[in-house]
Amino acid sequence: MTIATETHFEVIVIGAGVAGIYQMKRLKDMGVNATVLEACDDLGGTWYNNRYPGARFDSESYTYGYSFSQEVLDEWHWKEKFSPQSENLNYLNFVAGKFDLRQYMQFNCRVTAAHFDEGEDRWVLAIDDGRTLTCRFVIMAVGLLSTPTLPRIEGTEDFKGPSFHTFYWPHEEVDLKGKKVAVIGTGATAIQLIAEIADKVGELNVFQRRPNWSAPLNNCPISPAEMADIRARYDDIFATCARTPGSFEHEPDRRGFYEVSREERLKLWDRLYDEPGFGIWLANFREIFTDEKANEEFSEYIADRIRQRVKDPVTAEKLIPRDHGFGIQRVPMESHYFEAYNRDNVHLIDISEAPIERVTETGIRTSDQDYDADIIVYATGFDAITGAFDHIDIRGLDGQTLRGKWREGPSTFLGILINGFPNLLMPTGPQSGSASTNYPRGIENGVNWSTDLLDYSEQKGFTRLEATKEAEASWTATVTKMYAIMLMRKAKSWFTGYNSNVEGHEEGSIRYFVYNGGTPRYVASINAVAGNDYEGIAFSRKDPPTSSASAPERQIANT
Repeated sequence: MTIATETHFEVIVIGAGVAGIYQMKRLKDMGVNATVLEACDDLGGTWYNNRYPGARFDSESYTYGYSFSQEVLDEWHWKEKFSPQSENLNYLNFVAGKFDLRQYMQFNCRVTAAHFDEGEDRWVLAIDDGRTLTCRFVIMAVGLLSTPTLPRIEGTEDFKGPSFHTFYWPHEEVDLKGKKVAVIGTGATAIQLIAEIADKVGELNVFQRRPNWSAPLNNCPISPAEMADIRARYDDIFATCARTPGSFEHEPDRRGFYEVSREERLKLWDRLYDEPGFGIWLANFREIFTDEKANEEFSEYIADRIRQRVKDPVTAEKLIPRDHGFGIQRVPMESHYFEAYNRDNVHLIDISEAPIERVTETGIRTSDQDYDADIIVYATGFDAITGAFDHIDIRGLDGQTLRGKWREGPSTFLGILINGFPNLLMPTGPQSGSASTNYPRGIENGVNWSTDLLDYSEQKGFTRLEATKEAEASWTATVTKMYAIMLMRKAKSWFTGYNSNVEGHEEGSIRYFVYNGGTPRYVASINAVAGNDYEGIAFSRKDPPTSSASAPERQIANT
């Protein structure tokens, strides 16, 4: 029997990205009968799909890669400090190949529904190819930013030329030479894209509603000698990641913001601005995240740096955010982004002043004028954190839908388990320690903890595990309370669930998506639960599944 003809597994993992690959490795090592279901043509997740020019890490490459295998650490040579998409995908293929993980993966396999069978303590999954699969446990490795959103603009189907969201950038080369390109959006993706294509297109019109803060990535190659030094320091590098709030190399400045002089603050900021990566954000004073006056002073420093880089004063001011301070949402890192606006062929269109009215056959119409385009690129973000869950019909006890339970925002236990949805695990779920950190470091923490939980359950002979209602309420209250001290609570960002293109996520609502306590505190919390016999989780056991189809299985097959 091949994996494609099997119908029952002990564990089904949904998603073959960074999390799904590592989860499958752990399950293989345990000897668990498991498979990975991936909707795309191949593995890679984020790094398979996002092929737009300029896509790359904002984490230092050697802190992003897996830490679990000494062989991988010894053999893989990162070529750039912040690796590009193509190399990242090569890396994930390298890891999957080294551990022979492809044999467990099924591609072009989209899960449309997952219903819990209470009589058998198992999940029944509907696949878009018509199959029905069952399993004891479902592990959601669907990614935080895997559900792209298009703008609510009339006429998007009318445009005669190529148009696509950055997530769906064509895998074949797109000829940009001499073309009139329109980019809608100036978020993290657009900032990478615009900087990369500005000197390659004929004309570039950037349609901006709200600017985002950004700072230099300061990327550079990694020589063989530097890579050898990195290999020698891997233990120290990962130890640093484990003790820092964001799981990066960058540790916060422990001095108080007001304990040092203005001159000393400027000296620190000048140094961080010129250094690689997130240091300008995460090696800064802690008060910039919590103190409005401190954040305002630092934001004005960044604004002055933008003014120094953009020649036209009017354009410079339009590129400086006024509705939030620097660092209260994840900071996009850039490579000559602001200099792109010094080019004669790049134009910034402020759609807060002249809104887009519609897409036409030949381009984009604002309230002010028509703009011709050969290609339209939608850099309009994602239905973040919970979007991928919402696109699957997930039903738990008594037929409760996860989409319904989370309609006003997620509630979880540790960001990994959900009351009412037994045997469903989310190693990197909403309210876990992953979304606000260096993602793969959070992935390894979540996958390791989830795998240990499965092992514990198996050793005890349990067939069902579920977060208690009280444990979920307590964790969600903890996550919510942490927002109260953070300036991010005021941000229109995916950290707060804001997305004007997703119903129910518009301005005025807030969703408590991320755990803001930092990696050390999060790891201590989940380890304390495990060390106390998984307090907050209810376990039970049932006889092995019967061979006949259950009611939920028949129901989902007919859906």
